[in-house]
Amino acid sequence: MNRIDTLFKQRTRPVLSVYFTAGHPEAHTSVDIIRNLQNSGVDMIEVGIPFSDPLADGPTIQRSSEIALKNGMNLPALFSELKDIRKDVTLPLVMMGYLNPILQYGMEKFAQDCKATGIDGVIIPDLPLDEYTGKYKSLFEANGLHFICLITPETSDARILEIDRQTGGFIYMVAASSTTGAKSNITGTQQAYFARVNGLKLQHPRLIGFGISNKETYEAATQYADGVIIGSAFIKAVEGKGKELKEAVGEFVKQIRN
Repeated sequence: MNRIDTLFKQRTRPVLSVYFTAGHPEAHTSVDIIRNLQNSGVDMIEVGIPFSDPLADGPTIQRSSEIALKNGMNLPALFSELKDIRKDVTLPLVMMGYLNPILQYGMEKFAQDCKATGIDGVIIPDLPLDEYTGKYKSLFEANGLHFICLITPETSDARILEIDRQTGGFIYMVAASSTTGAKSNITGTQQAYFARVNGLKLQHPRLIGFGISNKETYEAATQYADGVIIGSAFIKAVEGKGKELKEAVGEFVKQIRN
């Protein structure tokens, strides 16, 4: 069974998934961040592929991508760094990135290298569902990869149900119609959106992302979903930490969950 499926089947509390940009804050820190996140008690990790034009991302993740690219991070380097990650990392790993670098790398090679590395799922925000189902679904499934789709408050019920039928792992609920970035609270409009999606009785679990930044937003969001995804707030927490990276990771997770 895919590790993502196992996580949701066996979970005893809301899932905490953390996103970071590979190659940030420094070159060759990705493996350390993954290990430290696992040791700190997160449930799933999203490894971001840096890109020069990350359309869905706000200033924090944009800046982290710029730094990562300057540090020499790209897909060949990332797969090389992660080649032995499954020797001691057991939790689900999701790779998140935009379509252009993946197409340049080669979609078939990308899927095969994800399988060889031990990646469980892929999020490609600018790959349309119809193109995925028409061109890549069989490739991803043959390599044991869940294709995870984003939905927003503007996504119709019919579209959400189609995403639920065609994709795997979980549904990524974008909390608001905006780019990524830390927010301080959950609004009434967002609560209505979460309730609408819950009313659809989807077969896949749901994680809320975009704007989850602290214990308060974590606890509010998990009342409406199976867990949350945190990105920008974590990236800010580890910037410039150097040798104190391990402590910064642990302290961030502790502040969210304890």
